[in-house]
Amino acid sequence: MDNGIVRVTLSNPGGVVTGINYGGINNILEVRNRETNRGYWDVDWDEPGGRGQQYVIQATEFKVIVQNETRVEVSFSRKWEPSSGSGLVPLNIDKRFVMLRGSHGFYTYAIFEHLNGWPDFDLGVARTVFKLRGDKFHYMAISDSRQRHMPSQDDRSPQRAEPLAYKEAVRLTNPGEPEFRGQVDDKYQYSSNREDIRVHGWISFEPPVGFWVITPSNEFRTGGPLKQELTSHVGPTSLAVYISCHYMGTDILPMFRNGEPWKKVFGPIFIYLNSGPEGTKANSLWEDAKAQMRNEVQSWPYSFPASEDFPKSAQRGSVIGRLLVREMFINREDMPGSSAYVGLALPGEAGSWQKEGKGYQFWTKADSNGSFSIKNIRAGDYNLYAWVPGFIGEYKYPTVISVRPGGYVDLGTLVHEPPRDAPTLWEIGVPDRSAAEFFIPDPDSRYVNPLYINQDRFRQYGLWEKYGLMYPDKDLAYTVGVSDYRKDWFYAHVTRNNNGTYLPTTWTIHFRLENVVPGGIYKLRLAIASANFAEVQVRFNDMVVRPHFTTGRIGRDNSIARHAIHGFYSFYSVDVESNWLRQGDNTIYLRQARGSTTFQGVMYDYIRFEGPSRPS
Repeated sequence: MDNGIVRVTLSNPGGVVTGINYGGINNILEVRNRETNRGYWDVDWDEPGGRGQQYVIQATEFKVIVQNETRVEVSFSRKWEPSSGSGLVPLNIDKRFVMLRGSHGFYTYAIFEHLNGWPDFDLGVARTVFKLRGDKFHYMAISDSRQRHMPSQDDRSPQRAEPLAYKEAVRLTNPGEPEFRGQVDDKYQYSSNREDIRVHGWISFEPPVGFWVITPSNEFRTGGPLKQELTSHVGPTSLAVYISCHYMGTDILPMFRNGEPWKKVFGPIFIYLNSGPEGTKANSLWEDAKAQMRNEVQSWPYSFPASEDFPKSAQRGSVIGRLLVREMFINREDMPGSSAYVGLALPGEAGSWQKEGKGYQFWTKADSNGSFSIKNIRAGDYNLYAWVPGFIGEYKYPTVISVRPGGYVDLGTLVHEPPRDAPTLWEIGVPDRSAAEFFIPDPDSRYVNPLYINQDRFRQYGLWEKYGLMYPDKDLAYTVGVSDYRKDWFYAHVTRNNNGTYLPTTWTIHFRLENVVPGGIYKLRLAIASANFAEVQVRFNDMVVRPHFTTGRIGRDNSIARHAIHGFYSFYSVDVESNWLRQGDNTIYLRQARGSTTFQGVMYDYIRFEGPSRPS
């Protein structure tokens, strides 16, 4: 494909991008790699109970779909047949590539289809990957403040780096450039929330050329706006990830059973290229890429894709409304759901959108008045879900919403009533689904990434190890009214390393009650921002009795290891009997009871203790 600005070379019939010619660079992709390892779509999949296998999608049929003066669209497809056997993912896959006249780039999207009665399987990853020339692209940008000159792939080799706690993380000991010596490199340090992954990529300075992955819509990505995902990382590599279990656990993965039929369109995404004269600064190319991203977002849904499976604007609908919050112990009048996250996803339980991986999702944020408008929704049946920063709990509209082509649904005024039985006696943290407000230690001087010294400090490697250094003998103790959660509450409730044995830890919360209402039911609200193979046991005033409450084993989001400050959100309400409490001094014991690895633990979002709601 060649429009006089960009030339893209694809293998035939495989549909792998083998070359991109632009801005004086004959091939932007890594020429040292084999052609199948430069620009490609791939999936990780397995049969139920299998161990998983990566498959770079190789098509078997090439077809020109559209070719005229304004655009070209080509298809690379492959069909699954029963004779294909168990070694091939049971999907029909159609990869599309589109180039427009005058465009500095190209679009790609894919249609996945599993027909009724086909074999069961699990889909672990679906993504698009681009591996750029290591001799050209050294500067990476993923946001206004997260940009830097990066080490090379060679710097990660065993001769130049020492491995750390897992394979993705290394400490650079003998890098090609001295400035990187002693730094940690780990691709997970460059993850972002889906809502923030709009444009990211790499810059070459000789000549000045930028390569950018632009994702104009999140509708085809799983897990909602707060799911975190990989972006760009050392390679140089840039990704568009549509399905993965990163930061959420395997519950989010699409699992197809009993011959379930399914079809989904991923994309289009836009691969944008820009350039400048000699001496062009990185910020100039970055700002231009952001401007192009805004243009792509405003153009969604695109009018040019030829596939009938991609509905155009007139074939989509919209939903509007206003969300209020009713919290009588804060305000006697309903309050606007300011900045609420409001979205449509497949029908399910409240909060199920977090682990929904098969359908489309459409999200927006309410304005300061709680008003929201969700546009360009694919026709279908959805539940409307919401949550409001500053309040606990999930909202779900009580009935299924049917969106029709060209349809308009006005839901009027909705009221979210967060869980609440009685006034707050005390609270720790802020209910925002994150542990960012809690104490984050300085990194070990051996494991510093300079990008995160003054921002996003939780992204530094090895912070979990600091807990055992801060509390070598006794666990964290927090006194309500005296302690400050910003300084005295460690960001993650992790295990303690005792000479290679990882031990459970017990945190204590000390508080006073001037009186205890006999027969009254108090309430402990426990919002958890992340959990990984953990179990939180709660005891009142006696550390050795059987737990008054336990979460059981929860979580597989691995957010502690992957430098995140949140993962899969969960919420628990605990009825507290008055005979568990004492007049005067009380203690709650929070025990993270699972201990076999350094990465087992939880991050708390918010803890609240409410006064008695009723006598028994």
